[in-house]
Amino acid sequence: MLRFVALGDSLTAGFGDPVPGGGWRGWAVLLADGLVARPGRVELVNVALSGALTADVAGSQLTAARRLRPGLASVVAGANDTLRAAFDIRRVADAFDLAIGTLTADGAVVLTACLPDPGRMLGLPAPLARPLRRRMEAVNTVVHVLSRRYGAVHVHLADHPWTARRAAWSVDRLHPSELGHRLLAREFHTALAARGLATGDPPAACSQGPPPSRAAAARWMATRGTRWIADRCTDLLPALLGLAVRESRHLLLGTDRRLDLRARRATRAALADLARRRHARTAPPESRPDRPDAAPPEPPAPDPTPPEPRPDTQVAAPSTPHTPDLIPPPSRPDTPDAAPPEPRPDAPGAATMTG
Repeated sequence: MLRFVALGDSLTAGFGDPVPGGGWRGWAVLLADGLVARPGRVELVNVALSGALTADVAGSQLTAARRLRPGLASVVAGANDTLRAAFDIRRVADAFDLAIGTLTADGAVVLTACLPDPGRMLGLPAPLARPLRRRMEAVNTVVHVLSRRYGAVHVHLADHPWTARRAAWSVDRLHPSELGHRLLAREFHTALAARGLATGDPPAACSQGPPPSRAAAARWMATRGTRWIADRCTDLLPALLGLAVRESRHLLLGTDRRLDLRARRATRAALADLARRRHARTAPPESRPDRPDAAPPEPPAPDPTPPEPRPDTQVAAPSTPHTPDLIPPPSRPDTPDAAPPEPRPDAPGAATMTG
């Protein structure tokens, strides 16, 4: 019997894929049905909760998952963190590292995914959308690097073609529809089958119910969507307006690439800090710097990022140096451990997954 434990937010909880009589199904249920050829040989336990942050995944959800000793576990989260005023890529990286690393050390095969940019679905103007895009880029970079580090089964959805299909999204444009959940489950099934870890049939790629209509989307926005936006804006809107003012100023000065460099530097620093702490935990006692007879530590390497230009100076953005231990090299997005491609902020019709 294979036990599959799913951790995450409303995406993994199945929002957008309703079942008759109430409740949600979602990609995890669809995937579980096709993991093995013999029916009834997979036990799915879904501990994902709507609105969960990465800290929740690495906290109560991880504790519950470890008690179950799963052979397969999914850690799909991060979009909700980008919609919080107190977003901190270091805390996000710590949470992902704890969740993915602990489950892997316990013997589970871990599933992860990079997610689309939340600003695209909202159709925000550039001064509002660009800060959210940078946050999602940072989260996806962390997820990809940690997935490679721990050998997780990773699928890259940030710019996947089906994420631009309207029929793949529910009326709220925040969660996949039944079709979207099926397509997501198929992506995971393909990645697992490539490693010989899925032997059953993949989920069907066609939905059984009708696609969401524009009228249904309008009804949702009038009855429930405004409440969802108000809940998020209470926390996010004041900070996002401040980010938009700063973005507009840099756009006018032609120095907006400075913000991109700053975000990438913060992501590299978060990953470097994780690597240092991981090395300190695994280093033999004689090499630890806290020993009295230990050799003095090597001086830190200089920051490869060039100095930021003055606001009144317009320069071309320097190329980012290659750091193989932190930022993955470009690769095909259809491979399980592919690095996230450069985002396309102007991609029409794309949407995001959030809970």
